[in-house]
Amino acid sequence: MAVQFILTDYVNQLLAHAVYDKLDDGTYSGRIPQCMGVVSFGTTLRECEDELHSTLEDWILLGLKLGHPLPVIAKINLNQEPSCEPVEAL
Repeated sequence: MAVQFILTDYVNQLLAHAVYDKLDDGTYSGRIPQCMGVVSFGTTLRECEDELHSTLEDWILLGLKLGHPLPVIAKINLNQEPSCEPVEAL
């Protein structure tokens, strides 16, 4: 059975939709269209990618904490209430 890491998979799926632009001053900007407000800037593309990754993780954690709806991507829905199984099931 393959090990699944839901948050890692979710972040990777969203980062696959990232859009990067080279700005007039030679720096870069990045955004994820499905995640309003998730933007980053960097002097290199790699720096911009790293910053976008960090910003996305913070955005997800804050959204979960505040109960904001998060986009469903690749059938990963973090908006569902967790379900618990009785201890006897173990």
